[in-house]
Amino acid sequence: MKLRVVAISLIASLALVACGSDAKTETISTPAPTDTSAEAPVDSAVETTMAAEAGDIVAVAAGNPDFSTLVAAVKAAGLVETLQGAGPFTVFAPNNAAFEALPAGLVDKLLLPENKDTLVKILTYHVVAGKVMAADVAAGDVPSVEGSNITVTVDAGTVTLNGSSKVIATDVAASNGVIHVIDAVILPPGLDVSAL
Repeated sequence: MKLRVVAISLIASLALVACGSDAKTETISTPAPTDTSAEAPVDSAVETTMAAEAGDIVAVAAGNPDFSTLVAAVKAAGLVETLQGAGPFTVFAPNNAAFEALPAGLVDKLLLPENKDTLVKILTYHVVAGKVMAADVAAGDVPSVEGSNITVTVDAGTVTLNGSSKVIATDVAASNGVIHVIDAVILPPGLDVSAL
């Protein structure tokens, strides 16, 4: 059931992006439940139920093979309990391809215990406090949980972080927030990983 809800969320999100909706002014409606026997209005209770079925952010990520590197990094950084907390959180989640695009050997170095502090900085830089759905994204600087700002730009429906990482899927529901999938790992300003 978890994968089905995630798949439905991804399909709905991709359809909205394909239609070129303006994320600044339009809202995304929560899809009605597939059971048509009850004519209940679509409201926040339905959204909450769908998110609860999806599990917390860690469970949703662990249930998707495209996030196996991210999940390994979250475990190595000791952030599992944090991201299972009440939140809500918005996570800009790099997929496996985003981690593979990093310089050769960097991911393995980041997973070493002696580099835990650096890994925590990188991962918390991908997290924003609160639940920010795609419809609510606006251009500007957004403070991350790490403490540094993420620069968000919106151009013709495409959301980019720090000028280099594109949001490629949105509004993946979790019980304690939302995940937006990105195609590149972003680094906090001033963090030099070349010395690892």
